[in-house]
Amino acid sequence: MITRLAIAGYRSIRSLVVDLAPLTVVTGANGSGKSSLYRALRLLADCGEGRVISSLAGVGGLDAVRWAGPERGTMRGQRTEGTLRSGPVSLRLGVATDHLGYAIDLGLPVAQRSAFDLDPQIKQEHVFAGADPRPAGVLVERKHGSARAMADGGWAELARSLHPWASVLDEFAGHAEASELAGARRMLRSWRFHDALRTDATAPARQPQVATRSARLDDDGANLAAVLQTAIEMGGERALSAAIDDAFPGSSLLLPMSDGRMQVALEQPGLLRPLTAPELSDGTLQYLLLTAAMLSAEKPELIVLNEPERSLHVELVPALAARIREAAEATQVVVVTHQAALADALGGTRVELEKVSGETTVAGREGLLDQPVWHWPKR
Repeated sequence: MITRLAIAGYRSIRSLVVDLAPLTVVTGANGSGKSSLYRALRLLADCGEGRVISSLAGVGGLDAVRWAGPERGTMRGQRTEGTLRSGPVSLRLGVATDHLGYAIDLGLPVAQRSAFDLDPQIKQEHVFAGADPRPAGVLVERKHGSARAMADGGWAELARSLHPWASVLDEFAGHAEASELAGARRMLRSWRFHDALRTDATAPARQPQVATRSARLDDDGANLAAVLQTAIEMGGERALSAAIDDAFPGSSLLLPMSDGRMQVALEQPGLLRPLTAPELSDGTLQYLLLTAAMLSAEKPELIVLNEPERSLHVELVPALAARIREAAEATQVVVVTHQAALADALGGTRVELEKVSGETTVAGREGLLDQPVWHWPKR
């Protein structure tokens, strides 16, 4: 389980450290930084896939996402004024779990002449044991092009000339003296994010799909029917039936198949025929998609939901909250929402964000000293 998340130098987040629980609900007003926290988690997951550099390039590079305020921040109520930068541009992301942690420091090239001078570079990476990357707990250390791992006899060199865009998670995940790298990469790769589930008229989930066993929901929800059928065959029929009856009393889920393709349909009281996926309302389809995400046969280490209440009628919120709470019994869940009704129904640990002088902070904190401990390694 992720116990601590640290972000520094990202969008409206100058420095933020939060502790996470089995079920964590991130709330706050519009513009408070909820999306920044969510995107930072996605960037960490991209580190496990070896695509953090391309992900940053896709949104305009490091300059487009780095901390937008003054280098040293401002006091509450104080006027924001710029100063000359004394330190390097840095975007730092880190996560600690019960057993293993990972931290990355991204920056810009120094004194180079290349067409790719705006591409971010990996300046540091650390895999560590404990609650944060303090020196005593570091197991693998990468600084610029050099990398080393802690072995029984002390530090063992892994590399001296790593490319600045290459992560140690990819380059040495199978190294005999750095088995922790494989664990860190596997952890990051197991995270699932659901913020692009489509419910529009042409959504893939409304179309018949090839019937093939599916243990996890696609990002766009295209394999909805297959995920639900797989969950049923893996012993989830009772839970799925309860989820349907909870939201749509007296209704039954159908998964008709024709010519090797299957789709979703809903049999409802008072209707002479089932409603097929193209006929379902956006809210009904959204609920089915989120239910599939929660009940899928594959159980990841973390599920992150960004505004799952979109398209849902307020009467479906209690049923959705029940599905999320049930999922959190087996999988850690982070929910980012601005809807008070959903946040209240979920319970869990609440992290309320607010923006003070342009900076995202946790409501109720007095300053940087009033947050969980995190030691960023120095460059």
